[in-house]
Amino acid sequence: MSAYARELEVALRAVEAAGKLTLEYFRGDLEVEHKADASPVTIADRRAEELLRATLASAFPDDGILGEEFGSQAGRSGRRWIIDPIDGTQSFIRGVPLYGVLLGLEDRGRCVVGAAAFPALGETYWAAQGAGAFCNHARIQVSGVTALADATLLTSDAKPEHYDDFYPGYERLLRRTARQRGWGDCYGYALVARGAADVMVDPKLNPWDIAALVPILEEAGGVFFDWSGQTRIDGGSGIGAPRALRAEILAVLA
Repeated sequence: MSAYARELEVALRAVEAAGKLTLEYFRGDLEVEHKADASPVTIADRRAEELLRATLASAFPDDGILGEEFGSQAGRSGRRWIIDPIDGTQSFIRGVPLYGVLLGLEDRGRCVVGAAAFPALGETYWAAQGAGAFCNHARIQVSGVTALADATLLTSDAKPEHYDDFYPGYERLLRRTARQRGWGDCYGYALVARGAADVMVDPKLNPWDIAALVPILEEAGGVFFDWSGQTRIDGGSGIGAPRALRAEILAVLA
């Protein structure tokens, strides 16, 4: 049993409740606003984050919280919950069921608990340090692929402008992999964790986009790192893959 069993229990309950809330708005008549960075936001994003924050404040009042919609709240415990109430808001707005509700726990700089609900798919992924990774109570693991020549690569946005200076390395990855697909955002990392795909690349990433997914990837036998090879959620970019592919990916990006 993980040392974070209670935290995982609360996280699962929270993301599943928030996921049900988002379904009240999914494929409905939504008013879409745009934030300062031009990213979209809806009432579903805000209400889901409010629910998650209230649950966490009640269960763990000493912990800090960082959320995409309502910013940072300091804590006293050395721990921080990181929230993305709807990851893949563009998918959510367009009625695509590949969006997720993400909640991760960072303990003294390390992501140790992750819960990711995909309410429109009826799937919930979770992991806690030392306790394995699961989807709907079935244990999951990354694929056994050991060479990029056999790998399926996923990304959220394929256009060159999205990658900026990373594009040459991304193009080399495209040419070296067997298949390329666009099942991106958080669902791409979930597919890597369950062995349905092999490499998920994100040239632009915020901590709330990935904090919940790092424990799931790691407990499933995978790795997460930024484009410089560091395991960090604040590096501004990210790649998820089986451990066996890490060195080859970094060699291609160099």
